[in-house]
Amino acid sequence: MIKDAQIIVDEMPLMDRHFSDFHIAGFTYYDGVDVFNELKIGTQLTLAAEPENKHDNYAVAVYYENHRLGYIPRDKNKYISKFLNFGHTELFDIKINRISPEEHPEDQIGVVVKIKDKVEKK
Repeated sequence: MIKDAQIIVDEMPLMDRHFSDFHIAGFTYYDGVDVFNELKIGTQLTLAAEPENKHDNYAVAVYYENHRLGYIPRDKNKYISKFLNFGHTELFDIKINRISPEEHPEDQIGVVVKIKDKVEKK
């Protein structure tokens, strides 16, 4: 019986780490233009919840190093904000997945958020 259960586990597809993707909201109002030429696909970003933000209690700022690039759009920030506000700041892997200089500035940078893998690789 245990052998059959192990076969089922071994045949299961790996869980998808993808959590969210979005364009950076407010990119034109913050430091994005100052560091645009430094940004590349795969560039690591960080997130910071702003529960006291007067425009949105679930606001989450997106940073490259010490430069605020903008925010997670309002329709995508609620769950990430909750995780961050409960101290799960190391849960997410955030990277640039698209750069389109020809697009409107609010659509130039695409971001993907994945859940970090804590499973040990053999």
